[in-house]
Amino acid sequence: MRIGFLCSGGDSPGMNACLRSVVRTAVTSGNEVIGIKHGYEGLLNEEFHTNIDGTIIMGMRSVSGLSKIGGTILHSSRCKRLETPEGIELAAKILKKYGFDALLPMGGNGTLTGALELGKVWDGQIIGLPGTIDNDLQGTDFTIGFFTAVQTAVEAVDKLRDTAGSHDLMFFVEVMGRHCGDIALATAIASGAEIVCIPEVEESAETLVQALIKIKESGKTSVMAIVAEGDEKGGAIAIQQLLKEAGNPFDSRTVVLGHTLRGGSPAPADRILASELGNFAVTSVLRGETGKMAGRIKGELTLTPLETCIAQHRKVDTEKLRLLQIVAG
Repeated sequence: MRIGFLCSGGDSPGMNACLRSVVRTAVTSGNEVIGIKHGYEGLLNEEFHTNIDGTIIMGMRSVSGLSKIGGTILHSSRCKRLETPEGIELAAKILKKYGFDALLPMGGNGTLTGALELGKVWDGQIIGLPGTIDNDLQGTDFTIGFFTAVQTAVEAVDKLRDTAGSHDLMFFVEVMGRHCGDIALATAIASGAEIVCIPEVEESAETLVQALIKIKESGKTSVMAIVAEGDEKGGAIAIQQLLKEAGNPFDSRTVVLGHTLRGGSPAPADRILASELGNFAVTSVLRGETGKMAGRIKGELTLTPLETCIAQHRKVDTEKLRLLQIVAG
């Protein structure tokens, strides 16, 4: 069986570890893998990863040492052409041209949406892999890259806390998360932040200012607020201005972590999850599965229909919100 692997959309730590697992699982079972460069755009342009000997079939040594490397050696991109019927038809034609039997696309909502549409016109098997730091996909408790993004964010907030304490400041720290506030919430809990602003919870500027007044009256001289980029009030800069106008008692600064969260060597938890899901995706294809995404729910490896995974964005765990309210004091 010939299996294609590609990364599409935003990169996430653990993509290389997943590729390593896919290749070694496939080779061990007598199958072959071709890495497709630059995501769906690279597929449409017939761009494939080439080994040092000029061949395109990836072997055991092709993926040596990849687990610790961030980003993706296959490169990634967004592909507007795949959003058109002509692009979908061309992708199916190229997959058939090169004799692919299965495709494992790794990415987020847009990647899986493209996979779903491609599966309607191509007769090969498709198993998606959840590669996004946002943790916003249905069908898995955690997406590959989430743990590393939170670790990176917490390390940054810990450093900012020193400056906040030295100068009696409030920092608004913006993290990624357009639709799901999981990165912001996990970062807030782990770093001991007092405030979190996420898309799932609507709070007025006046309500937040009242909370800040109580925090100041309690004797605290510095505050950390973690803001998801998708919060309904806007990002960190917008929220800082809104709270200033509403009477924020703290002098404040903003820091936007942005794409920093996507980079870096994957945390062990992401390497393990990527390895598990890469292996599971290949074995699922060999069992004849298609049109699904590989995930892990409550410790169990699962397959969820692509339609379900992209039907709506995953939301934060409300119990963690309650926990933050308690531990933040």
